[in-house]
Amino acid sequence: MSDSRKPIAPNEPIVTHLYTADPSAHVFEGKLYVYPSHDIDHDGPTNDNGDQYAMEDYRVLSFDEELTSCTDHGEALHVRDVPWASKQMWAPDAAFKNGRYYLFFPARDHDGIFRIGVATGDSPAGPFRAEPDCIPGSFSIDPAVFVDDDGRAYMYFGGLWGGQLEKWQTGEYVPDAAGPDPSAPALGPRVAELSGDLLSFRSAPAEIRIADEDGTPIAAGDEERRYFEGPWMHKHNGLYYLSYSTGTTHKLVYAVSDNPLGPFAFKGTILTPVLGWTTHHSIVRYRDKWYLFYHDASLSGGIDHKRSVKFAELRYRDDGTIVTIDPYA
Repeated sequence: MSDSRKPIAPNEPIVTHLYTADPSAHVFEGKLYVYPSHDIDHDGPTNDNGDQYAMEDYRVLSFDEELTSCTDHGEALHVRDVPWASKQMWAPDAAFKNGRYYLFFPARDHDGIFRIGVATGDSPAGPFRAEPDCIPGSFSIDPAVFVDDDGRAYMYFGGLWGGQLEKWQTGEYVPDAAGPDPSAPALGPRVAELSGDLLSFRSAPAEIRIADEDGTPIAAGDEERRYFEGPWMHKHNGLYYLSYSTGTTHKLVYAVSDNPLGPFAFKGTILTPVLGWTTHHSIVRYRDKWYLFYHDASLSGGIDHKRSVKFAELRYRDDGTIVTIDPYA
């Protein structure tokens, strides 16, 4: 266990002794925890398949009450301890229910196909013990678990390109499948309600529809607004906010619905592009303020597989729209 001794300022790395990315932030037991992926140095290739993201384990970070220092609780789970997984422990998420803490994570199985697994623990800081098999019926990447006010839990997931979402359009894995035509509706993230013990899907994954204000589906070629990866769900004033990365245009954007299953109406941009190719985030409420957690590659000088988690306060206008954040303003 180690501490970040230097006071943390908004839009600065929350830790500097290791590279972290894809932060999932949650308040457990009155404390703010962050569950990031852990970037490592390596000599592998860089490509659209995401081979540069060779992460092997997860760490858990927690903040002091004033969000001015951060503790690294050490390794929480390693790929060698996940029987079904072979490599690439990408963006995780966490949840609490039934007196247990859950860590959800994607990884490639032994056939090279991304699946989603779950591990459980007695403490929000870990360690976590992985279930022997991945979640039946799971695929692709970027699980985000949202527990609604009524106790029902939903997993949102899916990512294009290296995340293999295009390959599942028929409901089966098709290795050479391409994405939709640019004029066709974009692929949406998937959502599935979880079982009571959060270890399996209660319902089959369904595609979420994202449309513009007129109800026209966002097109696959609309790279300023279309879904790419990194879904996150939060609820504000009774509305459900689905936020996600646009990938190629490097923005975080959001859409709103009155139902956790959608459909969702596109609203706007949360975060303008950061240094580095990827962008991935979470949104959390802590002590009556909302915060956006994200990452960039500034600490490594722009090396995109060596990223650092940051955070900034997130603000809403009176009409519920989100004020766009410029991370370098």
